[in-house]
Amino acid sequence: MKPDPIRNRPSLLAVFAHPDDEAFRCGGTLARYAAQGVRVTLACTTRGEAGKITDPALGEVEDIGILREAELRDACRHLGIDEPVFLGYRDSGRGERLRKDDPLASINADPIEMEARILEVIERVRPQVMLTFDPHGIYGHPDHLAVHRAATAAFHSAGRFPDPPRRLFYTAQTFEEMQRLQTEGGLGVLAGLEPPTYGVSEDTIAARIDVAEFAARKRAGLRAHRSQTGPLSTLGTMPEAATAPLYARETFSLGGSRGPIPNWPLEDFFEGLEFAHEAASA
Repeated sequence: MKPDPIRNRPSLLAVFAHPDDEAFRCGGTLARYAAQGVRVTLACTTRGEAGKITDPALGEVEDIGILREAELRDACRHLGIDEPVFLGYRDSGRGERLRKDDPLASINADPIEMEARILEVIERVRPQVMLTFDPHGIYGHPDHLAVHRAATAAFHSAGRFPDPPRRLFYTAQTFEEMQRLQTEGGLGVLAGLEPPTYGVSEDTIAARIDVAEFAARKRAGLRAHRSQTGPLSTLGTMPEAATAPLYARETFSLGGSRGPIPNWPLEDFFEGLEFAHEAASA
């Protein structure tokens, strides 16, 4: 019998809502594992159709979804990860731009159907580790909350598979980090949000991943999302001091585990998963 290349290769599945969600909070981690030989798959529920163009040099954009899909493919190349998988929903927008009447918007999706689409990806790429949004979706975006729910449910439902995912991690920011970003001219999406609600305590951080070596790849991945990180974006106007720590390490909380966690916090998602760790190092 021929060896199964998927079964013998460590695999990480990241599930997010929009092009660019993968870059700022965990782009360095995705690049790091791809460089180590891990199969890194990004599933994106939408093409970011409700995004705002923040680079005037792009001019009038007829179809934002097509543009943002191309930007995500470019970002994945910079990060060194596989081509993205799109799950076929539409960006719901938020606030006054919330697309309540769009039947294909992810806020109107059947959550069991969304879970099923994620399960199809899990069955195909067989991840030992999954990654998605925290329970508050970083800043409460309705699409982020929908993806959190569906990916978490899929992790648990995948227990029926022969090789289910072993660990589920959430992107996480500490109270202190969120306060610093707000104080130092931080992200507009964080303005007015309460750190005790949207952040976590230090002892909730389950993994701290050193990504300093991959800062250039992360920056390139972010720059690929030109429509969202242009000079009119909050990221485009943030002082370097506010974002510098996010190019050094990325932090995550634990959403679920099938088996023990050998250390707290982990410095490696795959630590203790012997065959995956050995395969990644081979």
